[in-house]
Amino acid sequence: MKKWLVAVGLAAALALPALADTTVWNIDPNHANAQFFVKHLGISTVQGEFTKVTGMVTIDNSDISKSTVDVTIPADTVYTRVAMRDNDLKSQHFLDVAQYPTITFKSTSVSKTGDDTYDVAGNLTIRGVTKPVTLKVSDLSKPIQAMGGWREGASATLDINRQDFGVAADPGMVGNELHILIDIEMTHK
Repeated sequence: MKKWLVAVGLAAALALPALADTTVWNIDPNHANAQFFVKHLGISTVQGEFTKVTGMVTIDNSDISKSTVDVTIPADTVYTRVAMRDNDLKSQHFLDVAQYPTITFKSTSVSKTGDDTYDVAGNLTIRGVTKPVTLKVSDLSKPIQAMGGWREGASATLDINRQDFGVAADPGMVGNELHILIDIEMTHK
């Protein structure tokens, strides 16, 4: 009986981080990416991704509106499977990664929109231009214990006009509207 009580107490203690009112999660760059989709010549869709996403998500379980999201993407991690295109995207024509090495998002508000959906409003900065945007977050998983700590995942979508951020090269060839899909896995010890 004593061993059983110790086991129950240990299990409860291990569960405490997941049950805390506020939990700080680190985005796992090995299990996160930001994909984008943009029209080429108006007839096909080019897909690409940023292969490294880092940051922190603070989830306030007692008041979701107090939660925060802070994300950084190294702009030079852009990858479209075509080296010549990747180099052009990194150049002054598009992202100008030498002068603007990161893309950032910092939340200003979080609101619950459904059972497992949220709007995360914030400021997106690309190429030194900051604009307000709203991420549509879904698939926020329940925390699980794996790989030496707690893990949780989420997906978010966003549509932007690249011209709004000063990414204006090749109008007519490259579409203005970008659809963005972000998948993250977060860790907490």
